[in-house]
Parts: sequence; structure tokens; C-alpha cells
Amino acid sequence: MDIREQLSQKKRIVIKIGSSSLAHKETGSLDLIKLEILVREISDLKNQGKDVVLVSSGAIMVGKHTLGFTDRPKKKSEKQACASVGQARLMMIYQKLFMEYNQTAGQVLITKNTMVNDLNRFNAKNTFCELMSLGVIPIVNENDTISTYEIEFGDNDTLSAVVAALIDADLLILLSDIDGLYTDDPHKNHNARFVDVVDSLDENLISMGKESTGTDVGSGGMATKLQAARVATAAGTDMIIANGEDFHIIHRLIRGEKYGTIFPAKIKDEYFLIDYLDKLKND
Repeated sequence: MDIREQLSQKKRIVIKIGSSSLAHKETGSLDLIKLEILVREISDLKNQGKDVVLVSSGAIMVGKHTLGFTDRPKKKSEKQACASVGQARLMMIYQKLFMEYNQTAGQVLITKNTMVNDLNRFNAKNTFCELMSLGVIPIVNENDTISTYEIEFGDNDTLSAVVAALIDADLLILLSDIDGLYTDDPHKNHNARFVDVVDSLDENLISMGKESTGTDVGSGGMATKLQAARVATAAGTDMIIANGEDFHIIHRLIRGEKYGTIFPAKIKDEYFLIDYLDKLKND
């Protein structure tokens, strides 16, 4: 069976949404129509009997507009204030929309310390498992309100891959502002070639990762997505990078339609996540 045909059989799915995929390009404010489509897509996956975890950026973006910032705040204290206001507002919107589809959402805020500490990680896994056993859709974000450089992941691509590994997810979907992996930045090089399937993450492919998203909204570029692919595939999780311009792409991906770049899972390395988190602890 083709790798894409197998996607319909995935039972535990993590979906990561970048800030740029949630916002109107013209204003940077939340695109409520897109958000409603996202919730409907996830709710339908739940109705198919699948576990779904949503890793959602957007807290600082929402808080920025609520508090009247015209540009993305630069001071750590300003970012934390925006995150505090924005996370509460974003969750309120998610809760309201999921309730319309008879689904229950729960909030899980994480820092790097949550994962690198053995006891915290054990408790986090138990929390995720209990939420999913109760039919809840966990909505995950980095805890930007209290995060500092020493305890932050810094991007939700890495966070989503670690969460996928933690909960033994079958599939990780990263939705961003790009169709997938190219041989160069397609915003700058029109001759860049699209890569459909990545069977091996060699150094040549890693060098294709750029530290730019093409927007001033998010914090993760292609480099962080390739790092996420390393973590997810080593944990036995298939991963897809796809364009989040239209959230209907979620059910199209699950049906096996040819969108995005897919990174097939490797044989699960039971110690990879622990080793990776040990390295993070020292960064």
C-alpha cells in the first residue's frame, strides 16, 4: 500500500498550526472563518474515532492586537503580557467553536522544562492520555507567559514533534505558509523544485532548511520543520509539511491526496526522545 494511502488508517494525529495560518495577511488579526473550518475538520476526525491533538500558535499574535501593539513586541515582558491575554482569548474562541460541534477542548501549556524533566514528562504523558481517553481534544501551546530563553522551545514545530513522540502519535501534520519542502526558498527562487517524499534526512536536505518563514508573524522556518521531522520519524511517527492556506487540506491529506511533503516514519527508536531531550536540557 502506498504511504499516502495508509494515512486514512492513522488513529492518533497531532496537527500543528502556525500563527501565519490563523491570521489575515492584510491585518494580522485572527481569520475566524479559517478557524471555524479548522475546528470542523478536527471535529470530523474525532467523529471518525481518531484521537487528535492540536498544537496551536497564535497567543502572542492575538494578544498583540488586543493590547494595541502595531508590530510584534520585542521585549520579553511585552511578549509575555501579549501571550497572557491572547492565550485566554484564543482558548475561549476554540472552546466556543468546538462546542458547536459537540466536542470538548482542553488546554495544555508546556515549557521545555515540562519535557526535559523526567517526572514532569511522565505527568504530561498521563495528562494527554487521560484527556484523550475522555474524548477531549488537547490544545497545546508553549507557555509563553512564563517562558524565558532558558526554558522555552522557541517554536511550535519542535514542540509538536516532541508531543507526537511523547504520546506515540501515528501522524504529525505541520501546516504553515508553504506547500512543503523545496530544493530552495520558492519565494526567492522560481526554479526551486518541490520534494514529494523524503525517505532519508541527509545533510543535503537539512541544508535546504531556511531560517525564514516569509512572514513576520511566526517563529519557525523550514529548518525547525526539518528538525521536527527528525524527531517525529525517529519516534515512529509519519510527518507531513503542507500549506495551511485552506484547512480543508486536512481531510484531503487523510484521504491520501497528493499534497505536501511526507516524511515516512522510521523503525521506532525507544531512546531517541530521551537522548534528544537530554541535548535540549543542555542547550
